[in-house]
Amino acid sequence: MNNLVFGIITITFCVSGYTFAFRQYKKNNIAIALLLIITCGLLLRIYTATDLFLHLWDERYHALVAKNLIEHPLSPALYDNTILPYDYKYWAGNHIWLHKQPIPLWTMALSMSVFGINEIALRLPSILLTTLGIWITFFIASYMFNKRTGIIAAFLYSIHGLIVEVTAGRVATDHIDVFFLFFIQLSVLFAIKFLQSKKLLYNILCGTSIGLAILSKWMPALIVIPIWILLVYDSKKFSSKEIFINLFILCLVTLIISLPWQLYIFNTFPAEAQWESSYNFKHITEVLEQRTGPFYYHFDKLRMLYGELIYLPVIWFLWKTAKKIRNKRRMIISIWFIVPYIFFSFAKTKMQAYTLFTAPSIFIITGLFWHYLYQYRNRFRARWIIVTVLILLLALPVRYSIERTKLLINRERNPQWAKELRTLNTALDSKQQIVIFNAELPIETMFYVDCTAYSNIPDSLTLKSIESQGYTILIRDIVTGDSELIKRNLNDIILPEYNIVYKQWQDL
Repeated sequence: MNNLVFGIITITFCVSGYTFAFRQYKKNNIAIALLLIITCGLLLRIYTATDLFLHLWDERYHALVAKNLIEHPLSPALYDNTILPYDYKYWAGNHIWLHKQPIPLWTMALSMSVFGINEIALRLPSILLTTLGIWITFFIASYMFNKRTGIIAAFLYSIHGLIVEVTAGRVATDHIDVFFLFFIQLSVLFAIKFLQSKKLLYNILCGTSIGLAILSKWMPALIVIPIWILLVYDSKKFSSKEIFINLFILCLVTLIISLPWQLYIFNTFPAEAQWESSYNFKHITEVLEQRTGPFYYHFDKLRMLYGELIYLPVIWFLWKTAKKIRNKRRMIISIWFIVPYIFFSFAKTKMQAYTLFTAPSIFIITGLFWHYLYQYRNRFRARWIIVTVLILLLALPVRYSIERTKLLINRERNPQWAKELRTLNTALDSKQQIVIFNAELPIETMFYVDCTAYSNIPDSLTLKSIESQGYTILIRDIVTGDSELIKRNLNDIILPEYNIVYKQWQDL
């Protein structure tokens, strides 16, 4: 189906679905309204995630490591077969790959082991997690404040452009930030369930979720600890002794979940683990990969990520929190939002998705502000201004979502290079050990084709040495620059549409 037609169908269904959802909410059919919002959010994610190719940053690296993890789950590798020398400090071309924590990679590997090695299976966990995140956002917002705030927050989460894009792997940090966002939300949900029921199981699940968040994107997951303390204290169901004991249990479970992997990699891959540990710290003290910006970078990004009017609800909410400091629920949401924003403002390396795990708190802030304006709209003299603000608080994020998802843009979603690599993989002899040199996209090539691929061509002595080890060597044609291959010592034609040229190494 033409991509533009698919986009028009998607946006038509979503507009109808969201409209009907708000009508159902007005009739107090909360469950139906929420189900419609979740369904529309799922459709947006499916549409965006059906790009039939790997995206440049950073999905292709995560995809390849996840593919290799299928065979050896405890040895994350980028180049699974290191035929040529490599620098273990170069995360985009090394062997043992510890650049990210393992939970997202393991989950993507599990999905591909079940549904096949392809782009949709790779993205399926992210689709499911951010769809479930819509409901979790509603649950948290409803508990903290009210159902209307929950519905608005869930709606904003479902359409949020950056969340949908990272779900589809279209932008940097992609699925890693999806998992981190989800486990932060899940931790807060279990904290609420714990204080509601006082059941130890929920506290253990909360600690487990924090541990899994650490195993998704490291120490910022600890933001849940002060949230947990304030939630439990606000419930007034626990004595000081009970709070201390349960906090100890929470931290112990978090440690039990997150620490073994760190001990394992430092013991098994000490050089790589030490380097990645120091590299992670450098994000705070140094500008890495030219990812920088002014101190106010993340606060400036707010208007682009959440709509230009986002500063109104944020300033209003922070002012209300400061005015009534004893209101623990406002304090919880404020901490969830402001602490990470201040921390990452001081960090030298800056990327827009670093603060994505605070998104639910921003949706809740916006939802509560919307509820406040709607509830008291008749008390304002210039009522038309209030109505305009109410509309724009929802319309601006919708506009941003359409821009991010590219629903109304006819773009190539199954490029020729991806088709050729898939076809090449089916044509090659799976029993052979294939090495491809002069590959235009070596990381993508290794994902689609069962081979080892490099962008360069080594000298003739190295080529002869590799061949003597039993490898079949393919070299992408350096003359035409097309997808043609030069091949030595293979007696059958791989593909009719490929111009296979036999050439002696000394002629290269």
